[in-house]
Amino acid sequence: METDEAMRVLPFQLQFDKPVASQIKIAEWNPEKDLLAMATEDSKILLHRFNWQRLWTISPGKSVTSLCWRPDGKAIAVGLEDGTITLHDVENGKLLRSLKSHTVAVVCLNWEEDAQLSKNDFGNIPTYEDRTSRFFPPAPRIPQMPGLVSGDIGFTDDSEDSFRELANSSHQRFSILCSGDKDGSICFNIFGIFPIGKINIHKFHVAIPNADEQGTCRLLNASIYKVALSKDLFHLTVLCSGQLSQEELGGHGMHGLHCLVLDTSIFSKRKDELYQVALQASNIEDLTEVIRESLTVMCKQWTDATHTFRDKFDSLSTLIVDNGLDSSPQEEFLSLLGGARTSPPIHQFLANSLGEAGVKRVSKAVCGAGKELQLIVLNHLQPAAEIIGFRMGELRGLSRWRARFHGIGLDEKLINNATENSGMFLVQVERFMRVLSSVVQQFSNFFNWLLKCIKLLMQEPSDQLPRYNSELVVIFLKFLYDQDPVRQLLEPSEVDHDVDVDLETMHRVRDLVNFGGFSDCNYLRRTLLKEFQLLESSFKEAFLMPFTTISMKILCEDFLPLFPLPSSPTSVFIPMSVSYYKGISQPHQASDHDFIDYVSFQVPNEPFSDIANCIGILRGFMHDMSSIKKGYTSLEAVLLSVPSGYHCVDLSLYKDGQIVLLINEACASSENSGEACMMIVRTSDLPFVSVSRSPYLDHWELHQLKDSVFYLQMGNAKVRIIPHSVVAPLAVSASRGVASVYATRKRALVYILEEDEDEVSDTE
Repeated sequence: METDEAMRVLPFQLQFDKPVASQIKIAEWNPEKDLLAMATEDSKILLHRFNWQRLWTISPGKSVTSLCWRPDGKAIAVGLEDGTITLHDVENGKLLRSLKSHTVAVVCLNWEEDAQLSKNDFGNIPTYEDRTSRFFPPAPRIPQMPGLVSGDIGFTDDSEDSFRELANSSHQRFSILCSGDKDGSICFNIFGIFPIGKINIHKFHVAIPNADEQGTCRLLNASIYKVALSKDLFHLTVLCSGQLSQEELGGHGMHGLHCLVLDTSIFSKRKDELYQVALQASNIEDLTEVIRESLTVMCKQWTDATHTFRDKFDSLSTLIVDNGLDSSPQEEFLSLLGGARTSPPIHQFLANSLGEAGVKRVSKAVCGAGKELQLIVLNHLQPAAEIIGFRMGELRGLSRWRARFHGIGLDEKLINNATENSGMFLVQVERFMRVLSSVVQQFSNFFNWLLKCIKLLMQEPSDQLPRYNSELVVIFLKFLYDQDPVRQLLEPSEVDHDVDVDLETMHRVRDLVNFGGFSDCNYLRRTLLKEFQLLESSFKEAFLMPFTTISMKILCEDFLPLFPLPSSPTSVFIPMSVSYYKGISQPHQASDHDFIDYVSFQVPNEPFSDIANCIGILRGFMHDMSSIKKGYTSLEAVLLSVPSGYHCVDLSLYKDGQIVLLINEACASSENSGEACMMIVRTSDLPFVSVSRSPYLDHWELHQLKDSVFYLQMGNAKVRIIPHSVVAPLAVSASRGVASVYATRKRALVYILEEDEDEVSDTE
């Protein structure tokens, strides 16, 4: 066979054949660049250029179960076994965002952007202007925790713009990230970062087509295998396993693989409204994270500073007890301030325990921390709160446009409440700054007085020392020496501490409420942290309403039983692929839909002995339910028989209605390397036949095709022999025209699929 092959031009050019350290289990090509992302069996993610130069390697710490690129190729989504979805920057693998949308393993991801730009009545493409940049500087970043190197805080390095680019979605096309898990849940995230819906296929009741009596069925014990959103965002095709149950008749179908079509037209019909809400809400969530981390850093810095103060000054209490005095440190300091003779414990504390160096060290720690807190407020927390207030005002305006935004769940009352809370938080920030400034000033004044006292005790000149205010020293000793109003405003506590507010101030607040503008009379009693928690809670409540509304509008339109599976869960891999092609017409196809869905899968041998070793391809299922109502069927299918002596390892739908097959010699094993081959089949050359629908749950439509099997031939011009036994996955890039194949003996092979393909640049 090698001799015959050498006599003719090979159909696919082998770019390289390289060893890999660990077997690859998932691989995805970047849609815009010649980059290949791979997940290994030891849970590492690798990114390679087309010339096999490795750009970066990351280890998420958990098993990787799925990969998917953002449509523009600038970020990659990673599904993990614990239900987490992480987004990483293509340039360096930096973690951009982490979403906990699922509770079990995320087994499939699909990220699709709107392929059609909508136009208004004047024929123009409407654009939504994010006006924030008109009035505010760039959004603040998360402050860095003291003692951490850059990048350790979980988001991104302050020197990089990757996270800001991801969060600033105003220049992105509308896109949806779909994710499915093994428990039947599917989540939807706008721009990949803003959750907008979640459904579980167990809860769907689907009408049975062609049934004599109106009946519905539902899936039990379902698990998602693959999801694919159509290019126009109108439909989601789902391949899943489960048991069909007809509740009216109490019947149960066999456990098998099924194809579902979900109506996701809400994403296309209301994409402009969803775009605007997601843009504002996702930025608000980012800024909320800035505030949360700012409060955490501030609390940590102030707590460390006050611990330094307490470590030094708590020894004074011990000295007072040791000298047999019945007084407190405050009383001893007040006595010294009043001009009384220095008591032995005060003298010993100031001259020996504390000293001039100790005062300066504690002063630097406390006053320095106070200044750092002020900088964090001015550079991070306050700007974030101000931008949040502006963005909430934008959402408040949108919520009043009920004709457009009520239908997607933007509730005016909830938005108004969140807007008021954002204003109250700004008031709390202003109050905190006044409290902090006053406390730092009084600490500084107290330390200046102590330096003066130490100089006098040591009989040293004190003319050059800063001046102090005796009244402020008295206030400090009475109200701040053993109390910490700054920490009280910042630190979480199991018991809610209300801030004391005098009666006259409360009367003034109630008078202001009567004038309108806000309705909260008790905001002054809350701490800064409590106000933030209330603010965050109101955001979650306001943004949950669109999430719930959209979730309820995603419905199951149709289902199709494909083939039975063993009733007990198995880890058997079933090659399958879903794609949408534009401009491939079918008879009776509705003119308002430009895309045709194609579903391909390997047919298991066990239940179908008469059609063993075959690959099934369906098309037109997406619109079949509407076609049946009009009196015809749009569903067509064909079976491809794999050449004798081979079996299918993996498959992938390719561009222009083509399918790429990866097949192994049936006798190949790890000991006997054998050989494999890769072939491309054009669906336009296949004899598709119409498939009628059955009302019976245990009827598998593939039986209709056993008399019209198309036999694949190894003499096809689009077949390339591979001198290795291969394993899944097969990674194909429709935009770049390349495919990567992985041998059982840990080798990676990359082929150029296009015969007239120019040399691909490896400097992309």
